[in-house]
Amino acid sequence: MDDAFARRVRAAAVAGWWTLLIAAVFLTLVWIVFLGTVSTHPAWYLPLLGPGASWEEFQRVGFWAVAIFKMCLWVMAVVVVWLTLWARRLQRPP
Repeated sequence: MDDAFARRVRAAAVAGWWTLLIAAVFLTLVWIVFLGTVSTHPAWYLPLLGPGASWEEFQRVGFWAVAIFKMCLWVMAVVVVWLTLWARRLQRPP
């Protein structure tokens, strides 16, 4: 296989790992902020969400948003592992 192509696949795998790491840190920060907001119920927050918003609705929507983001991270992790294994296979001599 072309050496330039193998380098590009390896670079894509490395970029994928960095993206996955940054997304996992972001997800952790979002989860901590979400738990802090849900546990303290600040009075200024509900008016930001609009009329008729409740804490139960905020908890449900926030939980599902974090869960869906986590599922997307799992899909991205599978793709990054596949790219890593493919890059390793391309570097082996035939």
